Amino acid sequence: MLKITRKKQRIPSRVDQTLLSCQHSGKGNPCLLFIHGWSCRGDYWQPQLDHFSYRHRVVCPDLPGHGDTQVARKDRSVEFFGEDVATIADTLDAPLILIGHSMGGAVALEAARRIDQERLAGIVLVDTFLINYGQLSESDIDALYTPFVDNFEAAMAGLVDNCCVENTPKSLKTRLRTEMASADPAWAMPVWRSLLEWDPEQAFNNIKAPIHAINCSLLPELTRARLAPRMTESVIPDTGHFLQMEQPDVFNQTLKQVLNRFSCSLL
Repeated sequence: MLKITRKKQRIPSRVDQTLLSCQHSGKGNPCLLFIHGWSCRGDYWQPQLDHFSYRHRVVCPDLPGHGDTQVARKDRSVEFFGEDVATIADTLDAPLILIGHSMGGAVALEAARRIDQERLAGIVLVDTFLINYGQLSESDIDALYTPFVDNFEAAMAGLVDNCCVENTPKSLKTRLRTEMASADPAWAMPVWRSLLEWDPEQAFNNIKAPIHAINCSLLPELTRARLAPRMTESVIPDTGHFLQMEQPDVFNQTLKQVLNRFSCSLL
């Protein structure tokens, strides 16, 4: 098996010159750009980065305030994260597939509408709409936001627990609860509020590339019906919200099938 060379690069965002820590490895098109979720980090994609580097160039940033990209930015919105990812995409001279988990899917959609549509082969949303973004009332938003104001660490533990299923490995739950609760609330809370208030319609209306969702079994049927006209879907049963970490082999095979479908559109 070929040895994969990994390197880290810091790319200045066109938003405010924040240096975005970004892992690069592998060769081959289309390039896969992986985007993590809220209070997560790029290495949550490690099983995918290892697997797909043998056939694709893979790129994975830490968004501002996450992982190795620690910065105090005034604007902490999903839209600005989309600008950050679009900045990275514009440095890559290759056809692209954006792959975003949870909030990372929202960021992928925001990035996608800022990228040359001719370069975009597809978008994969990994359990992005477990919360029904764009359809939340003010009371819904407050109900999801306020517990984190009251007790950030306890609310994060509750969020992780609610996103897991019986088959979720206990070691993974412990890791997620510990690492996600370690986020700085002063940074994380404005991002959370922006995400809860985010509406995907403008992004959907400006994206020409195909969109595919890989979801766990927790997605509500009403949300699935709402999104069906916008995207195709695969479901990995017996997984929770962090399905790419819970069942990486099954997830990788599912993603491979989606990538093959998207790649055919480039021919």
